[in-house]
Amino acid sequence: MAVELSRRVDWPMIDPANVVYYPVYWDLAHRFFEESWELICGIDYPSIISDSRIGFPAVSTSSTHHSPLRYGDTVHCQLWVTSVGNSSTVWNYSFTDQNGRLVWTAEVTTVCVNLESFESVEIPKNIAEALRNCTED
Repeated sequence: MAVELSRRVDWPMIDPANVVYYPVYWDLAHRFFEESWELICGIDYPSIISDSRIGFPAVSTSSTHHSPLRYGDTVHCQLWVTSVGNSSTVWNYSFTDQNGRLVWTAEVTTVCVNLESFESVEIPKNIAEALRNCTED
């Protein structure tokens, strides 16, 4: 099942046009990505990095801006996984505002790496299985 997370749009996220500055969407996506690990796998992302010494850096990203977010809006993120390979994972994001209006969609491919060598490694089986269960439905 997809993960659903939310947060308010704060003043530092806004540009001179009074809308969320476009790189902030990626910052939000990464914050939601980190927060999702405990919900998906039962392990928080800092522990994965510190204890397991693996990470999941992005290797491919794409996004579409559908409608602006403004100061004071609430952004709702739906996050799910569409593919889990030996070392890669494809994450999907759908951001809506407090009125349910679609504002941003994205797809991010990450690769599991050993943080000592930064070489690609197989995703641990327990994590891969949990990721496979994080579907859109």
